[in-house]
Amino acid sequence: MKSPSSKIFPAMLDTGAAQRLAGWTTIPAFNRMRRKLGSRIRNGQSPASNLAQLQTSFDPADTLRSLRAHRWSIYDAQYLLLIILGIFSMSVIEEPGALVKTSLATLLMLSLILPITRQFFLPFLPALTWLVLFYACRFIPSEWRPHIWVRVLPALENIIYGANISNIISAHKHPILDVLAWLPYGVLHFIGPIILSATVFVFGAPGSLRVYARSFGYLNIIGVLIQLCFPCSPPWYENMYGMAPADYSMHGEPAGLARIDELFGLNMYTSTFNASPIVFGAMPSLHAGWATMQACFLSHLFPRARWAFFTYVLWVWWSTLYLQHHYAVDLIGGSILAGTIFYVAKVKFLARLQPDKTLRWDYDYVEVGSGSNETYHYAMHDMSGDYSSEDEWTIGSSSGISSGCRSPVSPVDDVHSLWSSSASDTIAATSEVDPEDYFVPGNDDRV
Repeated sequence: MKSPSSKIFPAMLDTGAAQRLAGWTTIPAFNRMRRKLGSRIRNGQSPASNLAQLQTSFDPADTLRSLRAHRWSIYDAQYLLLIILGIFSMSVIEEPGALVKTSLATLLMLSLILPITRQFFLPFLPALTWLVLFYACRFIPSEWRPHIWVRVLPALENIIYGANISNIISAHKHPILDVLAWLPYGVLHFIGPIILSATVFVFGAPGSLRVYARSFGYLNIIGVLIQLCFPCSPPWYENMYGMAPADYSMHGEPAGLARIDELFGLNMYTSTFNASPIVFGAMPSLHAGWATMQACFLSHLFPRARWAFFTYVLWVWWSTLYLQHHYAVDLIGGSILAGTIFYVAKVKFLARLQPDKTLRWDYDYVEVGSGSNETYHYAMHDMSGDYSSEDEWTIGSSSGISSGCRSPVSPVDDVHSLWSSSASDTIAATSEVDPEDYFVPGNDDRV
């Protein structure tokens, strides 16, 4: 039986070379290269043309076709959660009025109907829901809110560490230390997501930015929900009021950031924290959560520099304690939450990096999820095809399409359409391909 490679280069192979190539086809890396090169030759495309294409359609019918073709799964429950949180937030918000709220909701729905805007707003929907929920917290009536825990976090701090670490670190104050704490807490914290988004878009595999956007959004949604259901006082409250009971009529305090306002002659942080929608949101620390998630994604892109990224996390931890905005247990809680979300995203949805690729434009196929190539062989998806059938409605669907990324395994018909130019030249032909090449992780079925 002839080697599959002899069909691609019939004039270049003599009998001996064909026999040698027949032995190489048992190597997974060679199979990948062969299928990738064969797809390019059959499609008549150059490597530069194998880029993920953006939707340019304004036709809502394309969105309806995408919904009809979508195979619903448990992951679609995320949109039910977002709808519930959105309706609740819009119901309790008193300012702006009903007309403005209705107009904004209508614009959002329109952006999800038009394909050209849906591709951007759908991955951003969790982060947008968090922003609306966070703003709505200031309007939630006090009688709806639970009891504020004043003694829990100090007690945990003493049990675990034997002392209040925030008070120890902030005991010695200096303007230089104030600035060193202000930079990560009051500056880099807010511009970090923007910088990371640009970095992930350029250096990550296609679809990685969508995974980060969703991970970032759900990190903040979960964090705010915990802060609402389990309100706890921060270290500055203990220093100002001791263990006296707290109530929701109290305003937030900038704590150590007040010294930054005095140093630069500003009133920015004082006014911002006095009007904070969540005053008693010490647990978990989203400052620690943001920093940890940024470090995880950057370590995924640049593993050799992970020490620098996690050094930044320690810098944020120190600044948070020095400025007396969180206890150490809050930082651990925020980092654990961010690390857990990143782990799920990496295992289930994040496209794996390829050693020979530097920029997102270098990719012409992606492999989704973690796993060793020695154990699983994922099917590849050509990035040069038409994206009209891409299912963007879920981050991980049973249909085999993940948000922003092509799934590692697709139905047989999809494999044929992507990788074959005729019925006699398919990669799924049993006479040419080992079935183990298409083993589905967690499933005994072969494609």
